[in-house]
Amino acid sequence: MDLREELPGDKQAVRDVHLQAFGDHGPVVADLVDTLRDTLTTRDGLSLVAEQDTQVVGHVMFTRSLLDAPRRLVDVQVLSPLGVVPKLQKRGIGSALVRHGLGILAERDVPLVFLEGDPGYYSRFGFGPGGALGFRKPSLRIPDGAFQVIRFPEYEPWMTGTLVYSEPFWRHDCVGLRDPDA
Repeated sequence: MDLREELPGDKQAVRDVHLQAFGDHGPVVADLVDTLRDTLTTRDGLSLVAEQDTQVVGHVMFTRSLLDAPRRLVDVQVLSPLGVVPKLQKRGIGSALVRHGLGILAERDVPLVFLEGDPGYYSRFGFGPGGALGFRKPSLRIPDGAFQVIRFPEYEPWMTGTLVYSEPFWRHDCVGLRDPDA
């Protein structure tokens, strides 16, 4: 398996990964990725693919958001989404993508990476509960345990406050959980 940055020719393959990985929610996630891709710059964000036998089988994206800290706004990264084609899940592809991405971001001036996800999965990478570390989630629809953060060397203790997702997450309604009975 090879891990590398997403190339322009990977767009449809990445879309297909998320369509498969997220089932009924796949079109929303794939559309989010298409929108977030336009926000990436060489300094802000990262889109990585896992390739096996010349096929893209996994994808992870890190994009710029803001932390509304008392001193000033702080540029941070959000890990979302992470997808692996279903037939290859639970084989370490997602973990390899996350580790590789975090390694790259740790070498940049990134102080914090946030995500919404399963604490049982993401704690292995060093993520911890955001609320317990002085951070406020951007939506009440995010379960407390799912709101997680990892701190990098650029982090300073005054960097606390509320995570503010970039606009595409709101536009695609990809923040927190929706109550299907509401």
